[in-house]
Amino acid sequence: MAEAFTAGVKPGGLTDNTQIRILLCYLVKAAGPISRDTLQGALLQEQLVNYFEFADSLADVERQNLIVLNEEEQYTITDKGSTVADTLAYDLPRTVRESAIRAVMQIQSWRHKAAMNRARIEEEDGEYTVWCAIGDMGSDVFRLQLAMPDKLTAQTIKNNFTAHGSEIYSKVMDLLTQPSTEEDRPPVGLL
Repeated sequence: MAEAFTAGVKPGGLTDNTQIRILLCYLVKAAGPISRDTLQGALLQEQLVNYFEFADSLADVERQNLIVLNEEEQYTITDKGSTVADTLAYDLPRTVRESAIRAVMQIQSWRHKAAMNRARIEEEDGEYTVWCAIGDMGSDVFRLQLAMPDKLTAQTIKNNFTAHGSEIYSKVMDLLTQPSTEEDRPPVGLL
């Protein structure tokens, strides 16, 4: 039965509910407001906790009113939870705290980029198209459609656009708006 509590947890991770509850308070205080998906993704990605222990501990800290769910489905820390985080967080291993915060920040950063630099893959008859767009103020300011030979390449393009779309846009705009040289201008009469 002990394996159920440690399954998926790397050495040095947390298996004690009390420590997991402290870590949850610490994360919500340090990085909140924060969604359940972000908390879960960060802690499981880093193999710091077991899914079942995570779910139980999250329900416990919510029931104990250490964190609350706001209208946007994001957890925020309460005064009581803040006291727990301030008083007990340093009882957790430093590597666990740092790894958890780093993973949360990575997920939040990726979600922010994905909201701005949108990319999706369409497959039709074995052909893949990656649709990329950058939005600003409710409309797209940049769109790009790329044909890719296979699903793996399409997924790579999608991920890279999400990560670097703003840089791509900036470089394209720089190239398109810099002053033309004589070689760049069409011959007279072809305009």
